[in-house]
Amino acid sequence: MYAIIETGGKQVKVEEGQAIYIEKLNAQDGDSVTFDKVLFVGGDDVKVGSPIVEGATVTAKVEKQGRAKKIIVFKFKAKKNYRKKQGHRQPYTKVVIEKINA
Repeated sequence: MYAIIETGGKQVKVEEGQAIYIEKLNAQDGDSVTFDKVLFVGGDDVKVGSPIVEGATVTAKVEKQGRAKKIIVFKFKAKKNYRKKQGHRQPYTKVVIEKINA
C-alpha cells in the first residue's frame, strides 16, 4: 500500500517503513507527526481525492533534523564588475513512515 501526501508545498509518494527527507517540520527527534493532506491512496483499493482523501492520514516518526549540502549561488553581470557569491544550506527533516490509515 502506498500514498501520495502533500507537505512543504511538495507531493511525495510514501510507503510504510520508508524514510524520506522533507521540508523542515517543527518537531523534535522521536516525535510522531501526522500528515492529513493525503491526495491518493493506492494498493488493493484505490482512493483518489478531490483534492484530498477524506479521513485518510499518514503517521510518521521524526528520525532527525538536519541541513543539506551547501550550494553556491553566484551572480554576475558581464563587463560591469558585478559579482556576488552566496552560500545556502536548506534545512530538512528525515521521517520514517509508520502507518498509512485509509
